[in-house]
Amino acid sequence: MSLSIVWSLVLAIHITGMAAWVGGMMYAAFVLKPSLNLLDATQRASVHLQTLNRFFRIVWHTMPMVLVSGWLMIWHEGGFASLPWQINLMQLLGLIMAGIFARIYFGPYQKARRALRPQPGQFDSIRSLVLLNTGIGILTIITACLAHPF
Repeated sequence: MSLSIVWSLVLAIHITGMAAWVGGMMYAAFVLKPSLNLLDATQRASVHLQTLNRFFRIVWHTMPMVLVSGWLMIWHEGGFASLPWQINLMQLLGLIMAGIFARIYFGPYQKARRALRPQPGQFDSIRSLVLLNTGIGILTIITACLAHPF
């Protein structure tokens, strides 16, 4: 297999992971949350927790995949010092996103998961952080596009 094919696959893994992560957050914030208002409070909490559980399992796999594939591509290009500022900014934003995800997962999500009857405020806290991470994810994508020479 040609080396260029390998690096193309690394890039594909990177982009696919970001699409799943950012797309999943957009779905959760703009589609799922408003739709849950059609359910009563008990059903809403149950569906919300089950959906978050499934999505967070995906993120626990895609987040490291995105970070490692990004680092591999940086290594392939000669390291951080040899890259344009946009790629270094993309790396920083990706690490911030990972930190915010960890904050969501180990903070309000765990509280909601362990509660007998999760309160709407716990889900609002999760949603606020997801919206913040979505914005950073979109900024990360824009930063990546700025680095592409046309």
